[in-house]
Amino acid sequence: MTNHANPMHRHHLAILSAAFLTALAIPASSAAEMPAPVNAPLALPSGFTAVVVAHIPKARELAVLPNGDLLVGTAGADVMIVPGADDAGAAEAPATFGHFDDHAAGGVQAAGVTFANDTVYVGTQFGVWRIPYTPGDRVAKSQRKIASVRTSGVQSDHVTTSVAVAKGTVYASVGSSCNVCDPELDATRATIQMMKPDGSDLHPKAVRIRNAIALTTNPNTGTLWAGVAGQDELEAGHPYEIFDAVTAHSGTADYGWPVCYEDRKPVKSGTDCSNVVVPRVVMRAYMTPIGAAIYPKDVAGPYAFPAKYRGGAFVAVHGSWHRPLVAPRVLFVPMNGDEPVTPVKWSDPTAQWSEFFTGFTQEDGPTKARPTGVAVSAKGTMFVADDAAGVVYRIRPTR
Repeated sequence: MTNHANPMHRHHLAILSAAFLTALAIPASSAAEMPAPVNAPLALPSGFTAVVVAHIPKARELAVLPNGDLLVGTAGADVMIVPGADDAGAAEAPATFGHFDDHAAGGVQAAGVTFANDTVYVGTQFGVWRIPYTPGDRVAKSQRKIASVRTSGVQSDHVTTSVAVAKGTVYASVGSSCNVCDPELDATRATIQMMKPDGSDLHPKAVRIRNAIALTTNPNTGTLWAGVAGQDELEAGHPYEIFDAVTAHSGTADYGWPVCYEDRKPVKSGTDCSNVVVPRVVMRAYMTPIGAAIYPKDVAGPYAFPAKYRGGAFVAVHGSWHRPLVAPRVLFVPMNGDEPVTPVKWSDPTAQWSEFFTGFTQEDGPTKARPTGVAVSAKGTMFVADDAAGVVYRIRPTR
């Protein structure tokens, strides 16, 4: 496993559940000092600690509400809420915020969730939903489907829809229906769709983008970024997974899948890749970026990360089924605005990032935990979801 972090500056964590902390009346900040049964040897850089703030099966994307409550998308029909997730102590028990049932075939996958402008947006397998939010709401008082995706109605391969809001525009990423599909089942597949807040004027911002599941907005610039899982069955170690500033490209961004990849490389000779987007950040093949958050530069809350992390991107990579297995982890990419501090090095897909949250599994070993969604609160707390262990971690500096 590639590891750019100095092991002398990392520490393994005893990850404690919120219920355990409450029962012992132990504040969250004491978690790293207390023993607890835990399967995965999770680790963070020295100076950070983590606790399990909620147990939610198949937890996926995350959104922090202004009052510190946390919304959690799931690989089911419910979006959950964790009241008080950003409080100093233990959070309240998770509860259902909204139930989404938009297709007779089932398999709703209410995995995508974001918050902007007093509105919650949810991405399900076949739609994007809008929910007005009043501070303190713990249940969706009304919910309206504003756009349809996967309009063929077919459940196939990538079935989750991630959502984000950037500069007042709503974006929804829709994955491909198979590894290499040409043509696709419908025009929304393998795209990032953009729309007005009411769902009108739906059209693609990015096309031929296989599965842009790690969708996030840079709070420092307003730019939409996407982490994208690449196709299978190319030469060993390729294609690199990518993380790119989608709205930094004018017009409709063409990412070239399935005939072009990486630095405008054609899958077959004779293919014209000259107009294909070149990504700003790359990662090893099969890492599978699945969630991301860019840390605010101006955060002033009590749990603000040290200055070197501010403005940088945290990307949760889920791993894959390929052998040897690629270990899940959360990566850190230093950035200046929308430019990575280290430019792409096409000979080395590990050059731009370091490991931040590790220990979810060993390469080619049993998977015990896999990070998914990432979100940062106004107080500076980072939350990371884990769909394999069915938990949400709360990460804070120990100072």
